Amino acid sequence: MPLRIVLVRHGLSSFNLEHRIQGRDDLSNLTEEGQLQARRTGEALAELGFTAVYSSPLQRASATTAALLASHGSPLAPVYDDDLLEIDLAPWSGLLRSEVRAVDPEQERRWREAPETMELQRADGSRFLPVPELLEQAGRFADRLLARHGDDDTVLVVAHNAILRCLVLHLLGLPASGFLRLRLDNASISVLNLVRGEGGRPSVQLESLNGTAHLGTALPPAGPGCRLLLVRHGETDWNREGRFQGQIDIPLNGHGLAQAEAARAFLAPIPLQRAYSSDMARPLRTAEVILGSHPGVPLTTTRGLREIGHGLWEGRLESEIAAGWPDLLAAWKRTPETVQMPEGETIGEVWDRSLAAWNRIVAGLDPQETALVVAHDAVNKTILCALLGLSPADIWAIKQGNGGVTVIDYPRGATAPPVVSALNLTAHLGGVIDRTAAGAL
Repeated sequence: MPLRIVLVRHGLSSFNLEHRIQGRDDLSNLTEEGQLQARRTGEALAELGFTAVYSSPLQRASATTAALLASHGSPLAPVYDDDLLEIDLAPWSGLLRSEVRAVDPEQERRWREAPETMELQRADGSRFLPVPELLEQAGRFADRLLARHGDDDTVLVVAHNAILRCLVLHLLGLPASGFLRLRLDNASISVLNLVRGEGGRPSVQLESLNGTAHLGTALPPAGPGCRLLLVRHGETDWNREGRFQGQIDIPLNGHGLAQAEAARAFLAPIPLQRAYSSDMARPLRTAEVILGSHPGVPLTTTRGLREIGHGLWEGRLESEIAAGWPDLLAAWKRTPETVQMPEGETIGEVWDRSLAAWNRIVAGLDPQETALVVAHDAVNKTILCALLGLSPADIWAIKQGNGGVTVIDYPRGATAPPVVSALNLTAHLGGVIDRTAAGAL
């Protein structure tokens, strides 16, 4: 089992409620609603036994940690770590956001549009870049955590919006410019899995991001701009058997239909205006089931969202592929971007056609429209890697379970960088932790 890191943002605070800048000053405290959110988060994580708990020492985070652990029933004492402090916004701390816009309009604009370039001044007159500085801080915490914990450990980290985003960026090897591409709501749950490689940086998988279903909110609230709900199809018999499916048109099995039905119920309260699917049977049937709660929504199929073509590997078990193509299979697991499937596709080819199909869908949406998109494991991974700023070499860094739901927002229009507002939500399938079998692609 990998090292599992569970990230929780603190519950609703007094400054969150008042729309004030918090930063790392300890002026804000947990509200009554924030206490309830923390308790519900502890209940949602009850199935997990933690090896260790780390928390920011700021009171809104430490109070969240205390309430969470009490409802979870954990006997662990948290370790308070200063490298989990929130971003340093000292010149703005305590100000309303509207007041910041009035006193420092240029840097406030940068905070909204390119926060890695925002520059503030400390009381001693020195200038600093808060987001790059915070990313370095996240790296220090991650280094200590990895030095202390290994495989089979499950570690809980309770902290703040900006520092947790930087921790995800650091672990994924992404720069500070990716800061706005991630969303973390109050008391949300995110999960990363780490496996140590040979003498180098660990392999990191982002299992889920910004889950809030345990708080009674299926999806994070939508803001301005269009929204897309990206879903992986339900399970097939070949997923269960571990066979490489590729473009062989295998239908959903009974469990896969149940997963599609669970996704239908989960997304039933969400208004949809459009729906798109790969033209293959398993995603198309998943989309049709989900749209059972959205009569009248048009469903469009596209070949651009088809699963990767595995060529001669299709229909084979991994053991059979290992017998016939051992070196190529090893390269697929280690450096997938280098592999040409025998009589099939490269991940680069899938990347190009998947992104082209995705961008056409996004360009066709009006502001405030929400579209359902149902596709496959490799297709979804290439889309999400591109949206996060990763490369084709990084497809194993993203998990897509059968029936999982991902939310992509374009708050500043289709030409601006998107926001991954939630990734691989699976609470509707039976728990906060993704227990769906990834299956062969």
